[in-house]
Amino acid sequence: MPHRPLARALAALVAVFTAALGAVLVPGTAQAAAINYVALGDSYSSGVGAGPYDWSTCLRSQKSYAPLWAAAHGVTSFSFPACGGAVTADVLNDQVNALSTATTLVTITIGGNDAGFADVITSCRFGSTSSCTNAVNNAKSFATSTLPGRLDATYSAIRNRAPNARLIVLGYPRLFETTSCGWLAMSTYKRTILNEAADVLASVTAGRANAAGATFADTRPYFAGHGVCAGDPWIHDVSGVIEAYHPDSDGYRYGYLPALNAVTG
Repeated sequence: MPHRPLARALAALVAVFTAALGAVLVPGTAQAAAINYVALGDSYSSGVGAGPYDWSTCLRSQKSYAPLWAAAHGVTSFSFPACGGAVTADVLNDQVNALSTATTLVTITIGGNDAGFADVITSCRFGSTSSCTNAVNNAKSFATSTLPGRLDATYSAIRNRAPNARLIVLGYPRLFETTSCGWLAMSTYKRTILNEAADVLASVTAGRANAAGATFADTRPYFAGHGVCAGDPWIHDVSGVIEAYHPDSDGYRYGYLPALNAVTG
């Protein structure tokens, strides 16, 4: 007849050993996977418009979507080389150096400055209707002809430097509501064609992101009803030279962050 106390002890020991072995073989069941997050991109990633900023010339804000997401998800590591004013060449030359085989998540907004975002806005805000129309048409032409190649090269470089990372490309919002906005505002026509240009840029960016195997996070639905001229705008108008036509802190928290959460879970 078996010795019951000894049998129970042996059974317990086997159970402990099996559980420990399972934890070794399937580490995800024992502890959460490491998240090594690198946030690349231009001013819409660095947080221009949200303030306050770090002491660099990149105008990085802890109120941007990237540090907000990192804080909420308890990431293992977080690197934030995104820089206001960046174009694709800046990402290639300066920012991808922050990536490595250990990187597991990369986010980026890029392409707006390549397409001449600042010049287009200036032409439309202070110039004639015809100068605005010409600037918008030139930007749209650039976005459909030249920008795709630059985006492809940028996403490829990210893949090469961080082959184990998930790449999430975030788009830009439409900047304007087209309702009545006072006599000092841009005309409805100008605001409409600028929004149409944003749609073209979103379409091109989404297409190239998908071609690269990346995830595109469309921010336009999240900003709907909160553009310039809204009752509760999340986009700065011309109140600040540097921050003009960038999201404010609410735009990053309630526009960009939910868009990112929607694709990361």
